[in-house]
Amino acid sequence: CKHHSPGKYLAEERLTCSDNTAALLISHLLQSEIGDFDESEDREHLKGNRYLPNQERIQGKILEFHRKHVGQTPAESDFQVLEIARKLEMYGIRFHLASDREGTKINLAVSHMGVLVFQGNTKINTFNWSKVRKLSFKRKRFLIKLHPEVCGPYQDTLEFLLGSRDECKNFWKICVEYHTFFRLFDQPKPKAKAVFFSRGSSFRYSGRTQKQLVDYIKDSGMKKTPYESTYIVIPIDQFLFFQRYPTDKAYFIAKEILATERTYLKDLEVITVLSLEEGKTNAHVKGDYQRIGDVMLRNMRTLKEFTSYLQKHDEVLTELEKATKRLKKLEMVYKEFELQKVCYLPLNTFLLKPIQRLMHYKLILGRLCKHYTAEHRDFADCRNALKEVTEMTSQLQHSLIRLENFQKLTELQHDLIGIDNLTAPGREFIREGCLYKLTKKGLQQRMFFLFSDMLLYTSKGVTGTNQFKIHGHLPLHGMLVEESENEWAVPHCFTIYSAQKTIVVAASTRLEMGKWMEDLNMAIEMAKKSTEKSDIFLKPLPNSPPPGSSDEVSLEQESEDDIHSSRSSLDRQSHHRANTTMHVCWYRNTSVSMADHSVAVENQLSGYLLRKFKNSNGWQKLWVVFTNFCLFFYKTHQDDYPLASLPLLGYVVSSPVEADGIQKDYVFKLQFKSHVYFFRAESKYTFERWMEVIKRATSSPARSSLLLPKDEKDRHTD
Repeated sequence: CKHHSPGKYLAEERLTCSDNTAALLISHLLQSEIGDFDESEDREHLKGNRYLPNQERIQGKILEFHRKHVGQTPAESDFQVLEIARKLEMYGIRFHLASDREGTKINLAVSHMGVLVFQGNTKINTFNWSKVRKLSFKRKRFLIKLHPEVCGPYQDTLEFLLGSRDECKNFWKICVEYHTFFRLFDQPKPKAKAVFFSRGSSFRYSGRTQKQLVDYIKDSGMKKTPYESTYIVIPIDQFLFFQRYPTDKAYFIAKEILATERTYLKDLEVITVLSLEEGKTNAHVKGDYQRIGDVMLRNMRTLKEFTSYLQKHDEVLTELEKATKRLKKLEMVYKEFELQKVCYLPLNTFLLKPIQRLMHYKLILGRLCKHYTAEHRDFADCRNALKEVTEMTSQLQHSLIRLENFQKLTELQHDLIGIDNLTAPGREFIREGCLYKLTKKGLQQRMFFLFSDMLLYTSKGVTGTNQFKIHGHLPLHGMLVEESENEWAVPHCFTIYSAQKTIVVAASTRLEMGKWMEDLNMAIEMAKKSTEKSDIFLKPLPNSPPPGSSDEVSLEQESEDDIHSSRSSLDRQSHHRANTTMHVCWYRNTSVSMADHSVAVENQLSGYLLRKFKNSNGWQKLWVVFTNFCLFFYKTHQDDYPLASLPLLGYVVSSPVEADGIQKDYVFKLQFKSHVYFFRAESKYTFERWMEVIKRATSSPARSSLLLPKDEKDRHTD
């Protein structure tokens, strides 16, 4: 960045800005170079250093601004200089003489936004990086290829003529540097050299990107002020007093509360605006170094006041769903918000977070109470805090079960095409997952959804909305399920007989088949016992057979989109909601039950981990959040949205083996087929916690596993 330093541009009179802005920039440069304000030192320094021609006329303003920066670190000052400068229209702009196709003289320039076109000093066009598909040059001609949706069917390539091939190549190289610096998150990987020959330029930008620089400055120089929220009332800095005892398990439990609290706070910020105020502590003065129970007890008592509000949560979710059906505008706002990166989970899952968080407090306090001896000075407070939170959670348990069921039904309602009233009263979600259905073209992949009153099956359409299309629904009343591997000579195959039709399906493993058959039989029994006759009206579906056709197996015809959809991959899906459990089950060929969802709620974790890929050398430090069967990766805990995610359904968690060549402690390995990741924790405690939560949330040992042959059991255990 030294070539583009704002100070250099100011001195060379190449940065157009107001006197006020110039004075503010210089004041931050002063703070970075000589530290806190001292009038005589400032005047002396400004005499010997020229930041601006005729800087004397704005010296008073410079001193006035510098006085306000007391306490600011050099890193913060440098960051401020860049922040102010990059917002100035002419910052970093250097003209390159050119002409357009018509021969009109113009100036080309490049900035953080994209390629700019000027006539004289007036900007007449901007080609944003997001609109540019490709940049290239042929001799003196500089070519910009745009995305088709930007330019329409007519002109997709723009052409400019520069003075010479060297000028053209030089401008192209600058464009490549800017594009990489401002658009990529990570440094580009070096391109493998061609062994025999290569064509064209092999130039690649090799420095840090803007995102990496900003993160580096934030991580190394800028420490955020600790705060206390009016909703989350645990002052974060009160946990720092454990640092003198890093070997004590209580330290790591406290750290876990802090880490998960950070995630919880971020999740609440998604759905509400918090009033934040600074939190101060004098624990270090009093010498209360090994206490956390008093903080938890105080906060559990405060949270008790919210219990009545939390009991009304399911009413809130119900009303929200009714309102989105009634008001098209609200439905649009809802959908648009869900597509934003900050909304990294289905929106209504965030509304469940407060009750789920109370469940976490109960679990964590339970671990603290087990860790402490009865004589420990913190034991009494911890036990009382646990008593308070247990009272709350027992009152809210039924609400949470209702909430989780309703949330799941509404999530499915949004992702399924062909049913309007999935959230009908009394309906409970039981299992979703992938099975292969026998059709005229053989076994075809289908998503099945089991509820307390019916079984739906769907195909994955190739729609831009990433939704599943319902092919059929089978009422549970009078249904019969039986294993039929021998009859059809298909492994893990079973037949579903219903009053409407008979279908044959196959699971991916014997374990999966056992889970489906067990849940289906349980649901059929429950439906039989239910005295209420269901009056739920379902829309007629296109593949419903005529009455009386249930004697023989229904072999439905495949439609064009089904044939194509079975070949699509998770990576190709760009839709933001592609990491919901429904989509992950489809790609990983597995299933998830409501019981699994309930267990997953208890197994959430946040914290810093080092990550390494199978074939890479270095470890990358990331803030990792595990929730909803998925790992979300952030650069730091302060980031508003994840850079990437890794759904873990189908993955196996284990310790590395010797062949992996990992010579480090506290490393766990995640593997699905050929996909392998290694993660390194900071301590034995955090390593064991990550292993525990991932194992519990991703492996669901069904009761049917007791019926499995021994070799099949071994295959499904960690």
